[in-house]
Amino acid sequence: MSAPADYNATRDYLYSLKCKGAKYGIDRMRLLVEALGHPERVFPVIHVAGTNGKGSTCSMLEAIYRANGYKTGLYSSPHLVRQGERVQVNREILDEADIVSYTKYLKPIAERIGADDPDDHPSFFEFMTAMAFLRFAEARVDLAFLETGLGGRLDATNIVDPELTIITSISLDHIEQLGDTIEQIAWEKAGIIKPGKPVLIGKLSAAAEAIVRQVAQDKGCAVTSVRERFPDVGTLPETNLAGFCQRWNAATAVAATEIISQRFPIKPALTAAALKTIDWPGRWQTIQLADKTLILDASHNPEGSEMLDENLQKLIEQTQQKPLIVAGTLGEFRARSLMLVVSRHARELHLLAPDQSRATPTDVLATCIPKANTAPVHHQQIEDIFPAVGICTLGKSGDTIVVTGSLYLIGEVLERLTCETPVQQGKLQDTP
Repeated sequence: MSAPADYNATRDYLYSLKCKGAKYGIDRMRLLVEALGHPERVFPVIHVAGTNGKGSTCSMLEAIYRANGYKTGLYSSPHLVRQGERVQVNREILDEADIVSYTKYLKPIAERIGADDPDDHPSFFEFMTAMAFLRFAEARVDLAFLETGLGGRLDATNIVDPELTIITSISLDHIEQLGDTIEQIAWEKAGIIKPGKPVLIGKLSAAAEAIVRQVAQDKGCAVTSVRERFPDVGTLPETNLAGFCQRWNAATAVAATEIISQRFPIKPALTAAALKTIDWPGRWQTIQLADKTLILDASHNPEGSEMLDENLQKLIEQTQQKPLIVAGTLGEFRARSLMLVVSRHARELHLLAPDQSRATPTDVLATCIPKANTAPVHHQQIEDIFPAVGICTLGKSGDTIVVTGSLYLIGEVLERLTCETPVQQGKLQDTP
C-alpha cells in the first residue's frame, strides 16, 4: 500500500498535534463531536477499558459479530505499523488517502475550536477518535468496539453512550496519570460506566471489583461478572491466541454477546469458530522465518509480565530449550517486572531501546536484571538484529527468538520484517 503524495505532510501535521490539548479532560472532544454533528450517535457501541486484555477482547468481539454477518467497526490504539490500523471497518484499515481526507476536513474545525485558547485545540488522539466516529457513521456499521486509549474517565472515547461497558482487567500501569493504587486506577477505568447501561467485568482483584461495582451501583447499572458466568475454568472458551489469559478474554467476549443478545442475536457455532481465527498481531504472534521461529509478544506492565512468564514456561516445555529473548520497554517501572521474567527464561538476553522519547535506555534495562541472572546480556540496535525483510540475525537454525516488552518495539520489528520501504508512522504514537 503506497501513501498519497500529501500523506507525509498530513502525518507531520498530525504529529504536531501531540503537543496540543494541554487541558486535561474530555471537554475538547465534546466540542469536536458537536461541531461534527455527533457522528458517534449514529452507531451502537461496546466500550472497553482495562489495563490488559481490552484490545484482545475487542478483536474477539469484532470477529464474532463479523462472522455472524454484522458490519463491524473497531477502534484501538496504538497502531503497530500503519496509522490506519487504529480505525477498521470489517477489519479493513483506514488507508492513507482517507487519513489525508479526514484531516483536511477536521483541521479547520479544530482550528475554530482552539481559536480563543490554543489548549482547546484537539490533540492527535482526539483527531483519530473523530476519524473513527466519522468512518463508522459513514459506513453505517451495525456495531462498533471502542478501546479506551488511557484510563477511561477522561479518555476521548468516553463521550459515547454504549450498549455495554466492559472492564477487562485492572493492575498497576500508567501510574503517573491514573494513580498508584489499584483502587485509584479502578475508579478511573470505571469512569466509562454510563447510567443504566449494563456493565461486564473481567477477572478483577477484589479491591478493583469492589470499586467498579460501587460505581455501577451508584449509576443504576446491572453488573455481570465473567467469573460468575464461568465458575469452572475448564469451561472457558477456546481461542487460537496463546495463553490462558486469552481464554478469559474469550469468556469476556462470549459473556458480552449474551448480555446484548436480544438486540444483537448471534449463532453460538459461528461464535466458537470465530474465536479460533482471531487476528491480533503482537500478542504471542508466531512468525516462521527460513530456519527459525520468531515470537512477538507485547508485555508492558507487571500483569502482562505474569502472562509472559506462563507462555515462556510452556514454550520451553514444548521446545526443550530456552529461547533467545529481545526486550525493550518504556519506563523503568515496566522494565523491572519484565527483566525479572525474561532473565529467568532466556538463553541469551538482547536489550533494545524502542524509537520513542520515553524508551528505557539499555543500560537502565541492564540495571533491572536480577543479580542471579546467568544469561549473556547484549546491548543491541534493531537494525543489526532485523536488517532486512524476513531476516533475523540472532541464533542458529531451529532456534526460537522471542521479542517482548513495549508494543512500540513490536511494531518497529514488524515493520522491518515486513516492509521493503520504511512506513515511518511509528512517531504517530500517543499513549505513554
